[in-house]
Formats: sequence, C-alpha cells, structure tokens
Amino acid sequence: MRQLLSLLLLLALAACNNSPHPLGSEKENTLFMAFTERSPRYLDPTSSYSAPESSFTYEIYEPLYGYHYLKRPYTLVPRGASEVVKPYYLDAAGKRLPEDAPVEQIAQSVYDIPIRQGVMYAPHPAFAKDAQGHYLYHHLSRAELGDKRSPFDFPVQGTRELVAEDYVYALKRHASPRVEAPIYGLFAEHVIGLQAYGELLRQESAKQLAGLPETLADKPFLDLRQWPLEGAQALDAHRLRIRIKGKYPQWSYWMAMTFLAPLPWEADAFYAQPGMSDNSLSLNQWPVGTGPFMMKVYLQDRQHVMVRNPNYRKDDLYPCEGEPEDGPAGRLADCGKPLPFIDKVVMDNVKEREPIKELFKQGWIDLPEVDRADWGVEFLVDKNDSDEVHKRFDERGYQFPMRVDITNWYLGFNWLDPVVGRGDTPAQQERNRKLRQALSIAIDWEEGYGRIFRNKGGDAAHGPVPPGVFGSREGTVEGIDAVTHHVVDGHIVRRSIEDAKRLMVEAGYPDGRDAQTGKPLVLSYDFNRVVTPEFKAENDWMVKQFAKLGVQLEIRATDFNQFQDKVLKGKHQVFWWGWFADYPDAENFLFLLYGPNAKSLHEGENVANYENPEYDRLYRQMQTLEEGPEKQRVIDQMVKIVQQDAPWAFGYWSYSGLAFQSWLHNGKPGVVVRDVLRYYRIDPAERTRKVHAWNDPVWWPLLVLVGGAAFIAWQTRRSFMARERATAPGYSAS
Repeated sequence: MRQLLSLLLLLALAACNNSPHPLGSEKENTLFMAFTERSPRYLDPTSSYSAPESSFTYEIYEPLYGYHYLKRPYTLVPRGASEVVKPYYLDAAGKRLPEDAPVEQIAQSVYDIPIRQGVMYAPHPAFAKDAQGHYLYHHLSRAELGDKRSPFDFPVQGTRELVAEDYVYALKRHASPRVEAPIYGLFAEHVIGLQAYGELLRQESAKQLAGLPETLADKPFLDLRQWPLEGAQALDAHRLRIRIKGKYPQWSYWMAMTFLAPLPWEADAFYAQPGMSDNSLSLNQWPVGTGPFMMKVYLQDRQHVMVRNPNYRKDDLYPCEGEPEDGPAGRLADCGKPLPFIDKVVMDNVKEREPIKELFKQGWIDLPEVDRADWGVEFLVDKNDSDEVHKRFDERGYQFPMRVDITNWYLGFNWLDPVVGRGDTPAQQERNRKLRQALSIAIDWEEGYGRIFRNKGGDAAHGPVPPGVFGSREGTVEGIDAVTHHVVDGHIVRRSIEDAKRLMVEAGYPDGRDAQTGKPLVLSYDFNRVVTPEFKAENDWMVKQFAKLGVQLEIRATDFNQFQDKVLKGKHQVFWWGWFADYPDAENFLFLLYGPNAKSLHEGENVANYENPEYDRLYRQMQTLEEGPEKQRVIDQMVKIVQQDAPWAFGYWSYSGLAFQSWLHNGKPGVVVRDVLRYYRIDPAERTRKVHAWNDPVWWPLLVLVGGAAFIAWQTRRSFMARERATAPGYSAS
C-alpha cells in the first residue's frame, strides 16, 4: 500500500511539470525552437535551396562570403574567405582591362580570393586516420558498417584544415550527375568550362556504372579530383581563383550562398561506401562543415539537435556597428565577443501553429521557427486583440521586431500545362494568356492579405522585383500592373471583376465553362503544405477567388517534400509559392522566371517553367549591368513582359516579423542573413526564473488526489481487517 501511494505521488508530481524538455534543461545554454514540416530533404550544400533547410546549412557550412548581421542595406562580409575581393577583367587575348572597360570587351572576370588560414572542419570519421596516415573508414564493407546510423557511432573522429581546393571541389560537384544540383544550369552559364565539365562527368560516370544495377543506391565514389575545371583552381593552399564568363557583378552574391560552401572530398568518398544510404548516412542528414555548429541528433521528422563545433575558429566576433536603432535595442552590447554564444540548438517537430504559439507563450521555446518571418506579425495581431492580451504580452517582455523585407508570395501557373500554361499554337497561347490575366484580376490580394489574413499580411505586388531593391517601381504609378490595376482619382485600385469576366469570354470560358463543350473549368491547386486549420482558411479563400469567375479550384495539398517531387516532374498546375531573397539584387527575383532556370526541365528555381525569348535576352543583358539608368530601363522592360504574360498572379510583399523571448538577445529581422543562430545569446537564469513563474503548478488537484488515495487505502485496510476478525460460519470462536 505504501508503494502504491508513493507511485501515485510520483505520477502526480510528474504531471505538474508541463515542460516538453528534459527536467532542468531550461537552465542550460540551449536554444529551443520548433519546426513544422518534415525533416529537411537536402542538407548537402550543392542540393539544398529551401528556407527550412537553410536553418541548418548556413550554420554548419561557411561559404566564401556572408552578410553583415546588423547593417542595412545588406553588406557583404568575408566568411571562409579572409576578405571580399573585386574582380579584374581580361579581354579575349587574356590582356588585363581597366575597371571601367566596356562590357563588350570583357571576356573574363577573375576573382582571386584569399582563404582563411587555420580553419578546421568539425570532427567527423571521414577525416580519421591511423598511425600510418591511412584513412580508417574509407574502405568499409557492409559488415564493418553494421548498424551505425550516425557519424558519432564511429569510435574515432578526425579533422583537417580548410584549403582552397575544397571550394574547387564544391564547384565541380554542381556538374556531377550523382548530385541533384538546382543551380547547375545557372552556374554553367557563368563559370568558365562548367558546362563542358558536366558533359565530361556524365561520360565518366557512365563508364564507372557500366554493368551495375540502375537502382544501385550507393554508387561508387566518382573522384572529381581527377579532372580539372577550367574556371576554378587552387593557386595554393589558401588562394582560390574563380573565372567567370564576361562581366557578371552578381557573382559576389552567389559566393555568399552555401552553393559555394567548401566540400571536402573525404566526406564525398566516405558517404559513397556500400550501405551508407541504407543507414541514412549522407550529406543530406550529416553535413560536414567548418561552421559554428554541427549536427548531433537527426531523428527523422521528430527532432534535430545542433551543437557547437569544438573546432570553430576563434576570430569570428560579434559586430560593433549597425543601424542607428541597434544600439538602443541592445544589439551592440556584445560587440567584439567571440561567436557563437549558444552551446546547443534543439528543434522539435510541432506540426501546427497553435501548439507552437502556446509553447512560446509558456516560455518552453525561445522563438517559434528560425526560417519563418511571419511569427512576429501573427503575435502582434494577437497582442492587439484585447487590452488584457496586450498587457500580458508586455508584462512577459515578448519581443516582436518587424520590418518590410525582400520576400514575396505568389500564385503561379505551370507553363507546361495545356490549360494555364504557354499553349502550343498562337490561338491557344492567346486564350491561355487571357485566362491567366482574368484569374490574376480576380484574386484580391489587398482583401486577403491586407485585411483578412493580417497575421501574414503585406502589400500587394505588381511585379517580381521587391521594393527596396534597385530597379523596383513597386508602389508607384509607373510600376503598376496594368493588367490587374488602374489609377482612379490618383489612387491605384484593382480592376473590377467585370473586367476579368470579359477576359474569360475572350479566353473561351464564359461563366467558367468551356464555350465549345459547356463543361465547367476545373483547375488543380497544388499547395505545398499539409492543410492545417489555418491553411484551410486561406485555401478556402483562394477557392472563392476563382469561384468569382465560375472556375472550380480543387485543392491538391502535399507536404513540402512531395511538392518538390511533383514540380520536378512538371505535374503541377496552379501552385502557391514564395521566395526569400538570396541576395539583394533584382536578378535574384527575375531569375525565377528565366527560361533556362525552369524547375521541371533543368532543375532550376523557375517553378512556373516560364519561357519568353525576349525576357531571357533582356535577362542576360541585365546581368552584365551595374546599377544605373541602363539597368533600370532593362528591368522595366522585363517587368512589363511578365505583367502581360502573367505566369504569376503576383501576390504580395510580406512583412518580416520575428518573435523572441525577453531572455533571447540580438534578434533582428533580415531575410538575406541566414546564419543568424551564431549571433543569438540566451540568459538561462532569466529563462529559468520566468518559465517557472509562468508555469507555476496548481497543487490543490494533487492534494485531492493524494487525499483520495489515502481514503481508498484506509477503506481497503478497514474492510480487510474486518474480514480477518469475522468468525467463519459453523465454527466456534473458541
């Protein structure tokens, strides 16, 4: 009975702790957050190109450049490189040209980049060697691999210094047929020899795989060190040279992305061994980098844990300057201190937003999600719902910094689709164009994301170039999309639904029915998230927008990974998509509509698979131009083309708003800055004090439970003793 009471007491005490984390973990120097989707599909830096994945890749890898954390406009700073360099130019004969040479004279742009010395990779078995200098784990059999599922299952870890050749190897991998490389097409247009290098690797790969099963998961290691790449070479251990065709000023921005993070050949060889993919051992789960953090726990769709890289360089210091408001906001208090501040980052899978909001309000997570810039906007909407909520939020010290940033959301039309795409004949092309234009008018973004879904709000877009970037005319009369808007009494207003219905008649779909067959027009909406209650409301609203024209919109929702598979195969029709700027230049948005960058055809980031020869010609011209009147003129022409073709219903420019607890310091919105976790600092003592105060247990139910258990125990013992003392029938008491 005493054991039963003790057990009940322990269970009751445990029930009083509502923390989702191990007991006492709030006292540790650990950052807690959530992630809502499935685990990242790609952590291989050559393949990874989505915002959820960047939460990991930009903390684990170090590209050549990065962005100053606090300065706006965004400013490049060195990361793997020791300085940001300017290119020099050569003519067709290899003669050096002056910096102001005409574009038509420039045959090459040459970047000679110094690499930091003394930078070491995070511990990993790929580098481990024996006493004779031989790699311990580069010739494993399946039996030797056994059931190892993590690099930390190997008893010996190793490291080595970062060298320039690692960046050369990284560039070469974009041309490898063994790697999904979404940016290969774009890089091949610029890096000298990369296109031919891809053809060479396809031939060499085919030779190596001859006679092997096509379904072989672990293909033999294709050692790219065997073949030089004309456009990239290591001049010595710490000097890298990259040669670009002609003039391409935006190349410096690409060097700030993980596509140009160093990749040690040892890691490629290690993960190519038999059985590795079966055991989920690859760069997509276990990256190998020189960054401030390293992956420690990878539980598919459940939890990811990054820990401080013990080999991280000591010269990475917190910035001492920024914008005028950064000082008063406390963002300069850590000036000159070594990074990172945090020892561990724990990300737990929480599939819906409401539980995440509750965990945040209880203090059990320090910020909701690191890759989403809409949480602060949503919490600010909640805060203003009532005076009571406003007061409670202020008392708890929640921080919601917000600004307009270069991020957009839009509805796209797959150019390969026969109904909403380009069309095969001139007549069909005209019909499809007018259908897309009509739908673009009907979707009232000002209503939906200006007044209804305020927690994801923003300003309606008129084209693909965001405000705040050179070339954008958003918010001006000169920049309006004349297809969807016009000027009335000096104000920019959306065209009427009657205008859209007239276009529907011209497209051959009066009242949403095919004029020849009479059948209703039914379109498929490929949504890239699992439809939780909050997404259902948005999807229902979108269905109503199409219904204004009599068009039936069927929701085909999938998770993000399944959506990626669908678009790679070109099986999508109408889709929802967004773009967080990779770099602060108009090209980073205009390339989303560049023909050779088509997703389904070339594995690029043109998800609409849009193609217009004149747009593509102007795009290539724009790439060579510095900021100025000529670049503005070319951008204006490109925007007018896509406004007429309407491959997107342009959607809206979203507000960037973050949500932080009071004990999390140095938070600042900045969509281009992806390596943010190393700047965050936590005060565990303040967190411990506040989460205990906010989650103070209510003890009276425990007392009732213990009292009830004691009463039951007393009654049980009383009944038992009464039976023991009773005289059995037919027997004498003596």
